[in-house]
Amino acid sequence: MLFSPYTIKNVTFKNRIVMSPMCMYSCMKGDGKVTDWHRVHYTSRAVGQVGLIIVEASAVTPQGRISVHDLGVWSDEHIEGLEELVRLSHEHGAKIGIQLAHAGRKATVDGPIIAPSAIPFNDKLETPQAMTAEQIKETITAFQHAARRAKAAGFDVVEIHAAHGYLINEFLSPLSNKRNDTYGGDRDCRYRFLQEVIEAVKQEWEGPLFVRISASDYHPDGLDIEDYVYYAQKMKAQGVDLIDCSSGGVVPAKINVYPGYQVPFAERIKKEAGVATGAVGLITSALQAEEILQNERADLVFLARELLRDPYWPRRAAQELNVDIEAPRQYERGW
Repeated sequence: MLFSPYTIKNVTFKNRIVMSPMCMYSCMKGDGKVTDWHRVHYTSRAVGQVGLIIVEASAVTPQGRISVHDLGVWSDEHIEGLEELVRLSHEHGAKIGIQLAHAGRKATVDGPIIAPSAIPFNDKLETPQAMTAEQIKETITAFQHAARRAKAAGFDVVEIHAAHGYLINEFLSPLSNKRNDTYGGDRDCRYRFLQEVIEAVKQEWEGPLFVRISASDYHPDGLDIEDYVYYAQKMKAQGVDLIDCSSGGVVPAKINVYPGYQVPFAERIKKEAGVATGAVGLITSALQAEEILQNERADLVFLARELLRDPYWPRRAAQELNVDIEAPRQYERGW
């Protein structure tokens, strides 16, 4: 199944292998524009036969960057470079998506650091400003404009980053959202910000829409998989096509990691919310990936560090599963 095609809406991925979004912190001029590093980095995975590449967290506002070296999608000036990444990936048969992001209280840039509530992530990061109603509206609009730019650049998929303790995740979790207005309180009110981001993005974007979540806060007073099954049902009702199931990051926590440790999150959401899921987290072997798919634990397999170690991992996986896949014409002699 790993090398079987998968279709969402009008987009077909040639296999179920997805390159997970991973920040490269390589915009050394601080302008958020695509560099030669990004052109080589992402295109190498397309040459390596990854079915879907998701470009790293791309900030919807300058203040929404994790660092000054993040990619950006806050300006029309970013479209040209992103369009080039799309063209290069398509040239080698890969589909490509972009992750729209705002770092919230985890931002380390100059200017106002904003979050749902004035609670710092830890004692090393700045205490953020609690967002005003106007700042909430402006940020939702920024996600909408970013989706328009993603469409203009020709991306196949848009993923909304609602995980890892960044802004949307901060609104969802009671550990970081202590608001007493309509964006805080019970879990329906805490969902409102993500709900409105999805609505805004869908005004510009008709293609496959993913949302990356942190399915557990790893804290007794935080969110757990039960909450995210509930949230996944709401996202499905809004037209989200796939839930990308990660975990952690909203507060400092000790996480017991092991191969496939997040796969049960994807499995439960797929079965209980009835929505497609992506599994991610220390997935390294083809047999491991195949087991996830064959047992219907997820629909796509997201690889992160393993694709940093080996941009041609799909070739190795095909050998392990005794599957023939087409090589780039220029590499046939070595294939």
